[in-house]
Amino acid sequence: MTAGAVGRGRPRDAEADRAILRAGLELFIERGVEGTSIEQIAKKAGVGKPTVYRRWSGKEELIAAAMETLVADEVQWASSEQIATESPYALVEAAIDGAAAATTTAQYRALVARVFGSAVSHPELMATYWQHYIVPRRKLAAALLERARDLGTVSADTDVEVAIDMMVGAITYRVLQPDPPDTPEMRRYLRAVYRQIGLLPS
Repeated sequence: MTAGAVGRGRPRDAEADRAILRAGLELFIERGVEGTSIEQIAKKAGVGKPTVYRRWSGKEELIAAAMETLVADEVQWASSEQIATESPYALVEAAIDGAAAATTTAQYRALVARVFGSAVSHPELMATYWQHYIVPRRKLAAALLERARDLGTVSADTDVEVAIDMMVGAITYRVLQPDPPDTPEMRRYLRAVYRQIGLLPS
């Protein structure tokens, strides 16, 4: 999260932080960037505008931080240490239930639609979200694929960046379809996607 410094050594209030982030995310999903303001976020969070501005410089930065922090809470991502020492199959299998549950909520589906819908009109939001949320997770996914390639479960000629795009694109396309999957169907679909890449046994 990229928050501004709190003045004069005052300790950060974790509950206020989370209330602001939650309010920002909910308003963004409901109204989009254009329909969301710092004033609305502060009111919904039950804090004053100065409290918000002490932490974030503007609504785009706040919304990106909310996506980075709150969405990450929904899925337990493997750490770089786990990727270096544990079986890629085991790590992927351990993440599937959480990923399936998180990506089939109405909130997640609305969030994905809002993010991609804002990419052209608010590129600064996408840039911040990409830098702080997407890039670190792409690096972990790349490390996982490279380890699987070293172990021979992913083809030696696999282009890691293309493989990541294929996985993310497939999941995004699936959740935005008119008849989105429920959790069991998404679990099945995720297994099929990862199996095609070589991150689960065929």
